[in-house]
Amino acid sequence: MIAAPLDELHLIAVGASAGGVHTLSELVSQLPADLPAAVLVVLHISPQGRSVLPAILSRASRLPAIHPRSGELLQAGRIYVAPPDHHLVVEDGRLRLSRSATENGHRPAIDVTFRTAALAYGPRCVGVVLTGNLDDGTAGLAAIKGCGGLAVVQDPQDALYPSMPESAIGAVAVDYVLPLAAMAATLSDLVRRKPEASTSCVEEEPTTLLVSDWQGGAEVGQPSGFTCPECGGALFENPGSQNPDHFRCRTGHAYSPQSLIAKQTEALEATLWASMRALEESAALARRLEHRARRAGNDYSRSRYEGRALRAESHAEQLRRILASREEEIASETSQPQELPLAVEADRESAVETAKASGS
Repeated sequence: MIAAPLDELHLIAVGASAGGVHTLSELVSQLPADLPAAVLVVLHISPQGRSVLPAILSRASRLPAIHPRSGELLQAGRIYVAPPDHHLVVEDGRLRLSRSATENGHRPAIDVTFRTAALAYGPRCVGVVLTGNLDDGTAGLAAIKGCGGLAVVQDPQDALYPSMPESAIGAVAVDYVLPLAAMAATLSDLVRRKPEASTSCVEEEPTTLLVSDWQGGAEVGQPSGFTCPECGGALFENPGSQNPDHFRCRTGHAYSPQSLIAKQTEALEATLWASMRALEESAALARRLEHRARRAGNDYSRSRYEGRALRAESHAEQLRRILASREEEIASETSQPQELPLAVEADRESAVETAKASGS
């Protein structure tokens, strides 16, 4: 571990999602022991249970990896891993753990750490986007660039899951697109350089892009016409900004475009299942009343309830077919290569961590 003055410390903020355990292990295994920077790692993991990612990375790396305590002072030569169900927030040379609203459906979210690192470290911050699905990290990487930092992205052809790298490359003026094998050496070189003169952050839409830890209770940008799929509140956006599109509700839930579409899809599917269940229950009740009317010899009521049951059964069957076709469509869209095995992940704890990380 290296002591460095607070105003000279460099920060490497790394974000990954699906395929991240393997990729992060490979990356940190190549970082030098005398790295003059602190490394922040955000991996999408299950909010329940215990994460053993620090143990995995410590075994793979010459740098110690830990889950930080809230308020912990940043030090060079150490890897700080966001713990489950907590955002990793950077402020005043320290780390703070936050359970504020999810972003892109995640807590921890990559954008939160990238954005707060950009505000705190400016040109001394390097953002790294690795393998993963959807687009968490894109808006945060834009914030790092807007504050004078550097943007490094894994080559999509080298990534186990290319969506996150592709999103970052498509929306941000990335400085380096690298295969994993070349990334550690480049990062080591970048943090040994003297950064350019400090620059003010580009805050064209500061309330939507660079808010460090949203507490809710105010409008954040212009109304988008969309609602938050998690709480149902109005979503606000940053129209006209040079930064990637970003949506946030009063509660604090935030989304980049692909993540919003994914959450809307989840909400739509839940609504369709609930509608099908309601129709099937309505049909079952109508059938019961039909049978009672039949036993009572009431042909008028029997015919009326039979017609109601037939209509409800038909509508429920239509929804069932729609849901079945959606399942086939989603399966074809999300088919991805399986995560590669790693010697360092061979034990039981590593297998647990891999299972937690593979769902995003």
